[in-house]
Amino acid sequence: MSPAGTTTIPLSRGAPSLDIIDVEGLREAAVRAFANDPAGATAYGTSVGYLPLRKLIAGWHGVEESQVLITNGSMQADAFLFDEEVAAGAEVIVERPSYDRTLLGLRARGAKLHAVPLEPDGIDIDALEELLAAGAKPALAHIIPNFQNPAGYTLSLVKRKRLLELAGEHGFTIFEDDPYVSLRFRGETLPTMLSLDGGAGRVVYASSFSKTVCPGIRVGYLVGPAAVIKAIAKRGTNTYISPGMVSGAIVYEFASSGALERSIETVRAALEKRVGALASGLARELPDARFVAPDGGYFLWVELPEDVDSTKLVAAAGELGVAVVDGDDFLAEGRSGAIRLSFAPVTPEQADEATRRLAAAVASLR
Repeated sequence: MSPAGTTTIPLSRGAPSLDIIDVEGLREAAVRAFANDPAGATAYGTSVGYLPLRKLIAGWHGVEESQVLITNGSMQADAFLFDEEVAAGAEVIVERPSYDRTLLGLRARGAKLHAVPLEPDGIDIDALEELLAAGAKPALAHIIPNFQNPAGYTLSLVKRKRLLELAGEHGFTIFEDDPYVSLRFRGETLPTMLSLDGGAGRVVYASSFSKTVCPGIRVGYLVGPAAVIKAIAKRGTNTYISPGMVSGAIVYEFASSGALERSIETVRAALEKRVGALASGLARELPDARFVAPDGGYFLWVELPEDVDSTKLVAAAGELGVAVVDGDDFLAEGRSGAIRLSFAPVTPEQADEATRRLAAAVASLR
């Protein structure tokens, strides 16, 4: 509960504020979708999704259309892949920390999770090699390579290549879960593991338009070996016949018109200002906290001083009108000593004020 008259500053949810969503561009794309392809947009379609969008995505990734499947958001893509690849008792590599919904989905399927520590340049490869040498036999490794949720870290090129080598040596699939890849506002874009794989079939790639178009569009996709995509398409048919054709048609028109790139540039510029304000405020107000400001994406992971309990801080911050997420939510087990902050929903001014309130919350616990 925020103090009387105080508006809560939402650093908790990974969703952009309305002011950086191209509502007008989406409206125009919707009009074109119904004008240009009314039969395709309004039909059931098939489980592979809206075909023009499928072709467009295949071109982006340099693969055959048979290797692409469109879903209702990337979480649906995750669920289909887990159902296909993860049987009860299967071993799965996850990052520590990792996206909480992924951990829930894998646990629900009875997976045995191996949580490997995350470093600022991605998963700890030495720790992973030790785990594999000790006898772990994973079926799948779930990796968020760019601006990871919740940490904001990016997997280095050296580690991407080594992960591919390990997948080949030990026979596991890399699930490259990459919804934030387009949201880089600093530094050099790195090649996907899908592209580095060279068609060897060691990678299944997923992404989403929720972060680059808008969350409500609910369009995600998978790219992988044709046989895997075909098997998942059958699951899609049995689950919902097809994903939303209307939303797929709107995304296609939005992307093919150039509006998507313009939208991404707007979002990138806003995110860079927002994380800059947040990082500056944290350095000023909480100098004994530790964090690495990301080069893109939505999230910043803050490791707290040892005398500050993350769960208590979440509650204390809420009382002062700032919503944050306990880092413990992103662990398979144990304590994080951290909180996750999302800078996507707030202005730079709100981000700066949020750090003042966080500092006050820390002081109240001390």
